[in-house]
Amino acid sequence: MRSRVDALQPSSIKEAAGILRRGGLVAFPTETVYGLGADASNLAAVARIYEVKGRPRNHPVIVHIGDMAQLDRWAREIPAHGAKLAERFWPGPLTLVLRRAHGVSDELTGGQETIGLRVPGHPVALELLREFRGGIAAPSANRFGRISPTSAEHVLDDLGSDVDLILDGGPCAIGIESTIVDVSRGRPVLLRPGRIKEEDIAAALGVPPAPRDADAPRASGTLESHYAPRRPLRLVASYEWEVRLQSTTRGRGVMSFRSRQMGDTSVIWIQAPADPDRYGHDLYANLRALDMSGCDEIVVEEPPVSSEWTAIRDRLKRARSE
Repeated sequence: MRSRVDALQPSSIKEAAGILRRGGLVAFPTETVYGLGADASNLAAVARIYEVKGRPRNHPVIVHIGDMAQLDRWAREIPAHGAKLAERFWPGPLTLVLRRAHGVSDELTGGQETIGLRVPGHPVALELLREFRGGIAAPSANRFGRISPTSAEHVLDDLGSDVDLILDGGPCAIGIESTIVDVSRGRPVLLRPGRIKEEDIAAALGVPPAPRDADAPRASGTLESHYAPRRPLRLVASYEWEVRLQSTTRGRGVMSFRSRQMGDTSVIWIQAPADPDRYGHDLYANLRALDMSGCDEIVVEEPPVSSEWTAIRDRLKRARSE
């Protein structure tokens, strides 16, 4: 079986849907990152996701659905604020955590009474969901805890022959994972920041989401260590940059908003874009380039503290080694 196909070829979606129906794994593009998909109603197929990724069984996966009409299949109830968010942001980079419907497996929820659902905003993902006519469980298509994939090449590098088919839809438009909002316990709670910001949620609901609390359900990508390169990564505040960089003696890979100075001996230097959307789009590809450069450690200049950079700061803090 071919491991990678052009998602724009008419036969590719049908082939992918057929593999899912037979219990196979298909990596596919979304607007955020590439997902490793399995039939969400096939327990053996979902279990294979955990095995391939090396994912802890108590760490829930997100189920992708084709439209809001499928919510009742997976969620027991849709609170008013959940419906408002879905109507405003779906298809798009928003995952809603809802009380799971009767019959939804622990394999999907990590043993919790909640489930994460989203309608992706990518034409290939939506076409696959329409062809498959069911829910697709799909965490990121990489080894657990490592840098998320934003291209088919990244998936191939990470998973190789462990995935039955890779739908190549080109690079992901956003490049960081979806915003996750818990709407299962009354007031909405922001579990993971993403392109949809806290103020966007507040504008849609008329009330800001509460911050993550001790009773919040577990959700994808919220562990303290995640999105991490194999090389140790240090985050350095801008005001400390010059001093901290001079103190680094090992072969380093650098990502900074500054240009490389003449005489710098870094193994690799990536000048990051100052625009947060572009930075997010390039983030994981840049971290992969740094990780593969042969450097001993990665040094990243910390992004600004503002709402536009919240999701990026979240990913970098989880990726760091210190």
